[in-house]
Amino acid sequence: MSSNGHSADKSFRYLISCFRARVKRYIQVEPVLDYLDFLPADVKEKIERTVLTNGNIQAAELLLSTLEKGVWPPGWTRVFVEALRRAGSPLAARYMNPELTDLPSPSYENTHDECLQLLSLLQPTLVDKLLVRDVLDKCMAVELLTVEDRNRISAAENNGNEAGVRELLKRIVQKENWFSTFLTVLRETENDALVQELTGTSASENNAETENLSHEDGPEGNEPLPLATDQPSPEKQDMETNSLESSLVDSSIASESDTSLAEGSVSCLDESLGHNSNMGSDSGTMGSDSDEEKVAERASPEPELHLRPYQMEVAQPALEGKNIIICLPTGSGKTRVAVYIAKDHLDKKKKASELRKVIVLVNKVPLVEQLFRKEFLPFLKKWYCVIGLSGDTQLKISFPKLVKTHDVIISTAQILENSLLNSEKGEDAGVQLSDFSLIIIDECHHTNKEAVYNNIMRRYLKQKLKNKRLEKEHKPVIPLPQILGLTASPGVGGANKQAKAEEHILKICANLDASTIKTVKENIGQLKNQIKEPCKKFAIADDTRKDPFKDKLLEIMTKIQNFCQMSTMHDFGTQPYEQWAIQMEKKAAREENRKDRLCAEHLRKYNEALQINDTIRMIDAYNHLETFYNDEKQKKLAVLYDDSNDSDDDAGDDEDENDGKKLLKLDRTDNFLMTLFLDNRKMLKKLADNPEHENEKLIKLRNTIMEQYTRTAEAARGIIFTKTRQSAYALSQWITENEKFAEVGVKAHHLIGAGHSSEFKPMTQNEQKEVISKFRTGKINLLIATTVAEEGLDIKECNIIIRYGLVTNEIAMVQARGRARADDSTYVLVAHSGSGVVERETVNDYREKMMYEAINHVQNMDPQEYAHKILELQIQSIMEKKMKTKRSIAKHLKEKPSLINFICKNCSVFACSGDCIHVIEKMHHVNMTPEFKELYIVTENKALQKKFADYQTNGEIICKTCGQAWGTMMVHKGLDLPCLKIKNFVVVFKTNSMKKQYKKWVELQIKFPDLDYSEYCLCSDED
Repeated sequence: MSSNGHSADKSFRYLISCFRARVKRYIQVEPVLDYLDFLPADVKEKIERTVLTNGNIQAAELLLSTLEKGVWPPGWTRVFVEALRRAGSPLAARYMNPELTDLPSPSYENTHDECLQLLSLLQPTLVDKLLVRDVLDKCMAVELLTVEDRNRISAAENNGNEAGVRELLKRIVQKENWFSTFLTVLRETENDALVQELTGTSASENNAETENLSHEDGPEGNEPLPLATDQPSPEKQDMETNSLESSLVDSSIASESDTSLAEGSVSCLDESLGHNSNMGSDSGTMGSDSDEEKVAERASPEPELHLRPYQMEVAQPALEGKNIIICLPTGSGKTRVAVYIAKDHLDKKKKASELRKVIVLVNKVPLVEQLFRKEFLPFLKKWYCVIGLSGDTQLKISFPKLVKTHDVIISTAQILENSLLNSEKGEDAGVQLSDFSLIIIDECHHTNKEAVYNNIMRRYLKQKLKNKRLEKEHKPVIPLPQILGLTASPGVGGANKQAKAEEHILKICANLDASTIKTVKENIGQLKNQIKEPCKKFAIADDTRKDPFKDKLLEIMTKIQNFCQMSTMHDFGTQPYEQWAIQMEKKAAREENRKDRLCAEHLRKYNEALQINDTIRMIDAYNHLETFYNDEKQKKLAVLYDDSNDSDDDAGDDEDENDGKKLLKLDRTDNFLMTLFLDNRKMLKKLADNPEHENEKLIKLRNTIMEQYTRTAEAARGIIFTKTRQSAYALSQWITENEKFAEVGVKAHHLIGAGHSSEFKPMTQNEQKEVISKFRTGKINLLIATTVAEEGLDIKECNIIIRYGLVTNEIAMVQARGRARADDSTYVLVAHSGSGVVERETVNDYREKMMYEAINHVQNMDPQEYAHKILELQIQSIMEKKMKTKRSIAKHLKEKPSLINFICKNCSVFACSGDCIHVIEKMHHVNMTPEFKELYIVTENKALQKKFADYQTNGEIICKTCGQAWGTMMVHKGLDLPCLKIKNFVVVFKTNSMKKQYKKWVELQIKFPDLDYSEYCLCSDED
């Protein structure tokens, strides 16, 4: 090695020793590694692995140590500095340049540290109020972020907007001129309130220096609160590695001491290496006591974890290691109790050098982020590694590996269930219940029947009983975790007698293996002071209005019933009528009676329109029918065009006239139903547009909203609970379109489920998170929600709850009422006078009292009697599941795919045999045979494409004979495949000619073979 190369190496290693604490916070390790071609592949792999398991700072430390100790080819220091610049780590490049031509001065470092500390103090505000999508493109445009930064921030945003903001802040502070540039971005994206926060009175002493940042040296950064995956392990909590994971006091002092080190070291470098660093004369005293006192004053302390006496009362048995259910009202802090128990458990296990691993299970995706961000991370991050996971946010690392590398995992229950299943099937490593020392189950009243919580707990109970046998045989047992269940209301399971209510409570206790169910007794007065019981009101609408729109619908339905000679005792527009129509439709399909099947289907659509008219606007009901008949018309025309393509090639008539002529070719039933709607369409539209006959219930809802939002002015924040996705969306539209609501400050948005079980387009989980985030920050102050928002949403300011004609059971009532958490909250029930809703609410009040009496009885049972009953119920649950599994296996083995046929439910034309069906990814049922291809037409369906936004679909497949929808065209690995929906067919069993209809494929107990992709491609005639 040349003397120049040796000198550069020596300078570089000395720079590392001087500035190590700062530099390793400024390096984004993974992109830098891409440019270090002199590093061996195994070394790179080891450093990349450290990023995943220990976080970026630990990996940066490993990279610097490797470079410091290794022997590398000439010119490697220049390559490393250039790699830092190109990978978006310019501050680290300035410190690591051996020529010292661009080293930041101590005075600049001091100014920068103050800006960084200000950002750290205001981070909770930024996380709450900043939408990462608003600023991401602008940050790219002003080169505050690299492409790699943007991709990582977008990936973090999948974990929720808050996670995206944290990742954004963590990355911008590593860039040059970050503070002033970020303020410009905020101004240009209309985030003036945040600019005010960052440049207001609390930061006035720094304003001048902050402005100078862009003109002086480029700044350097410290790492703000990172995601849980970046947390250090508790064994490595020294100043250098902890960043802002530990308290802000510690991090601020660490930064200042680092700066002092830099200041002293540069003068040594000047002497020993003969450089002129152009540092200027303003060194300042960085490490004085007075400075540290100022830092301590400005830093926010770690939140302290204390329980109120009533919380400690219910937590006590769990602190002793017992399995319990904690039943506390919504808003009383039961999650905080769980955090306290988790920390106590981890501390004790750590002291005893025993397995310490907590998993917190939730049943809804938004709750993962909420529990992680607001509860477990703030209180545990200083001592333990915490991570939040749901199906849409899992990292590239497998679940078992994440379990191994973290102390606390907050996860949707299905992720754990899937991993347990994988372990049992031997498909991959998976996890076992014995890998955990404490399982916390949120909303544990769902631990029943075939719910995912209960599937997990059945494994627990089986192992518990097995352990008892092993103990008798003096064999080693498999350790089981402690169980903690949390609920606001275990319910009574539909019981109308006290004994049945008590049995329901005992079943929940048995399923969770709880030694008791704890409620507050000794400190009940304090609990009542803590819980803000909302003022309950009823807004009952008179059902006496004239409703010519409804009358016209009833007239049409009567004509259809007369046409097909079907009748029922049930009233039009009711749930029983809908059930009757569904049954008649299925019966007619099995009997291949197309006339009755079609009439029943159309009657069901008119019945849905009546229900919509009863709930929302007449125009929403009209649009529902209009959409249905437009779809029907397009399908019928597609079939008729297909039939007449050869004969009508040279037809050039007007398109609408052609459509009319072709529709005349429909059979008598199609023609009657289509003509009936078309003849009445103009009248229905005219009636729907007349505001004189608007829904009385909507008027009551409007008055309720106006009254509440006028009374509470800017502080108002409410949720309207409604039954269907369609009504939630329509109500949101109605409120947005009505200027009167905007005048009193109403900013509304709908919040609906993410599942595909409904025909109405779902929200994606990211859309849900964004709406909830905006609701928390006040950008939205009225949610119109389905039951997805009943459980767990923690918005303390929520002061108005309206249940719009929706009453289910006592659990839902308690949960919805519990959303109102602010002082002087109001709980309003809006309903029609004859709907029975008020009566059902009264029944729920009675059941709630019955529930508390049942809990009290269970708590006071003789311990031996309780233990005996619990064991009996546990064995019963296991045996019932075994029996069900046996029956399911027997059914699967009984029928072979070749023993069934599928016929179109509308026209009864043969579609295919069961042995033509193959399965993709254990869920999509496809038929790729050339014969089947001749039986359907592919049509465009925009609504369908929206609904399946997560999948690539090429349209809808419909029956070539009658236009009945059969399924969708899906793209799988470059292949167009017809994916069938079983609800559109009648299944004919060849052995006994029995005919059945199924709603889902899982109901048909036949195992179809998986699609062999390569074999199909080889056998296919396609190019």
